[in-house]
Order: sequence, then structure tokens, then C-alpha cells
Amino acid sequence: MPDGHRLPRENAYFSSPDRTGRVEMMGPQVLAEGALNGQVAVVTGGGTNLGLAAAQELAACGAAVVIAGRREEVLAQAVTRIGGDSSFVVADIREDSGAQAIVTSALERHGRLDLLLNNAGGQFWAPAEGISTNGFAAVRRLNVEGSLRMCETAWELAMRIQGSGTIINTTVSPHTGMPGMAHTGAARAAVESLTKDLASQWSSDGVAVVALALGRLATESLKKYPEPIWRTAQQTVPLQRLGSMADYGSLVTLLAGPLGRGLSGTVIDLDGGLANWHGVWPPDETGHEDGLVPTEQRPAG
Repeated sequence: MPDGHRLPRENAYFSSPDRTGRVEMMGPQVLAEGALNGQVAVVTGGGTNLGLAAAQELAACGAAVVIAGRREEVLAQAVTRIGGDSSFVVADIREDSGAQAIVTSALERHGRLDLLLNNAGGQFWAPAEGISTNGFAAVRRLNVEGSLRMCETAWELAMRIQGSGTIINTTVSPHTGMPGMAHTGAARAAVESLTKDLASQWSSDGVAVVALALGRLATESLKKYPEPIWRTAQQTVPLQRLGSMADYGSLVTLLAGPLGRGLSGTVIDLDGGLANWHGVWPPDETGHEDGLVPTEQRPAG
């Protein structure tokens, strides 16, 4: 890309005055208001960042939204910002009882479940050799087992019975692996494989399953990684900007409609061309002349 077309070295997200980390939607971004009237959506990890953005857009289009997470205060605040017919349930998707509580809450309040967005997930930054067995297991348990548990529970208690529904599993791009994220790369690849398998297995029940692979998005979560990484992240994206939370919310909402059923079994990249990019990663300005991957500083315990 010619130098004249490059954005500033600082990520636009962290320098623009209108991007404060708060997610405020002024109305539907992609579908007409009321396009999802009568639809019921569950969003895991819906209290902050991407999950909140998706929940707000779904609600703006008329869907009743149930958000789930582990922090009651965060969820309660989020519901006030989502508005519409929204509610929350405190539950842990890593436990069978948590998944059942989430789906049951939607059914008791609304009588059906049309969309499950498996947005909850997590990882930490470290070179592969620095990831302990327990650390790897923790990422796998949340991202793979938690997502599968929610899929199975939504299908068993709701979607199989009503003969319809869409499940969106959140994964990551690029799909070729990336130093510093070996554990999440492996976990998300497993989720993509599960997505294709479940899409085939549950098609006769009218259930669509889609994976949404995220590249580098401008969220507050990005800033928890080593500073040289988040400050130069956009330089590794061919589009030369980070994706926005509104991008994510808009795509989720599109998939909540008929389009999602037509894309069942696919993996959709929301990454600004990152999946086809072979540039330096991690960015060449990590401050490590020896090329080693920096390790995220994590609180003890």
C-alpha cells in the first residue's frame, strides 16, 4: 500500500475522540426497525464490548434479548443501555447448570429461542512454550466446551422442539495460526469444525449454525494485551484499520434473519482481509529485537 494511503501509526480507535469504548447505537444500522419483531435472542458475554454491541443492534431491530454473563452489576447496567424487551441472567457457560439456566430463562420469559450468539470467550497473550497445561485447558474449556454446551442446550430445550433457530459461534481470524495465541487458535479452530458438523447434523431440525471469525477489532479488551501489540495492530490488517463493534453488531443482526439460514455451515471472516494477509505478526514494533513473542502481564491468582 502506498505511504500516502496509510493511516497514522496510532490505532484510530485509541486516538479518535468519538471512540471511547462505550457502545451507543442510535437506531438500527442494517435492518429496518422492527425487522426482528417476535424474535428472541440469547447473547452470552452480552454485558460489555462486542456482546453488548450485538445485543443493542438486535434489540434496535425488534428482537427480545437475553444477555448472559457472570457479573450481575455489569449485566444490569447493560440492560439499561440495550433497552427494549431485554433481560439478563447470571450464569457460567462452563457449567451444565449455567447453560440450562440461560436457555430456560429465555423460554420462561418469551416461550421460544430464535438466535443463540455464542459471544463469550477469552484468552491471554503468551508464546506457546509459556502456556501451562492449566492455562491451555482454561481457554479450551471456555471457548470450546462452553460454546458446545450452549449449542447443545439451545438445540435440545428450544430449537429442536420448535423446528427452527440460528446459532452463531464466534471464532478468530486468521485461520493459519498466530504467535502468542496458540491456545485460542486451536480452540477456535475446534469451534469452527463443530459449527460445520452441527450445521449438517441439525439441518433436518431447521437449525442453522454459522461461525463468525473476528480479526482485529477496536474493543477495550484489545488494550489488555501488550501495548506494542494494540498500538500497531491495524498495521497488520490489509484494510489498514481495526474493525468496529458496530461492524460486528450489524453482521450478527444480518445473520439473525433469513440470510443466516442460507449461510449455515459456513465460516464468515470479519477481518478486513486479514485471512489473506501474510505480513509480519506480531507487528515488527514489539520492542523485541530477537523476535520473541511478548507475554501478557496477568494478575496473580
